[in-house]
Amino acid sequence: MLGRLNHVAIAVPDLAAASAIYRDTLGATVSAVQTLPEHGVSVVFVDVGNTKIELLEPLGETSPIAAFLQKSPSGGMHHLCYEVDDIIAARDRLKAAGARVLGDGEPKIGAHGKPVLFLHPKDFTGTLVELEQA
Repeated sequence: MLGRLNHVAIAVPDLAAASAIYRDTLGATVSAVQTLPEHGVSVVFVDVGNTKIELLEPLGETSPIAAFLQKSPSGGMHHLCYEVDDIIAARDRLKAAGARVLGDGEPKIGAHGKPVLFLHPKDFTGTLVELEQA
C-alpha cells in the first residue's frame, strides 16, 4: 500500500530562521513559502534529492502546529508523509483494520495540490502519519 516517503515534516517556531539554516548552513534548496489556511500552517519544502523536508510554522494560535510547539517550543519532527496510489482505497483499508483517520475522514488538498489524510499517531507507534495521493 505505501509508496515512497514523500517528506518528513518538522514544526518550527520561526519559518524564516529555519529556512535560513537549511539554505545557508546546509546549502539546501528551499522553496518559496506557501500559506495553507485550511491546514493552519505556512510551509516550505527543502529538497534533499531523494525526498523533501517540510518545515511548518503555525498560522495563529488555533493551528495544530501551535499546540505542538507549546509542548516542544524549539520545534521537532511532526509527521511522516507517505505516498499511496489510491487515497480512498488506502483510507478504507486502514479504517477496516481499526486505524483512526483524523478530522472528518475525507481527504483535503495538501501543499502539493494533492489529496491528503492524517492518521492518528497512537495507531502508528506514536508517529503522526500523512498519506498523500501519488
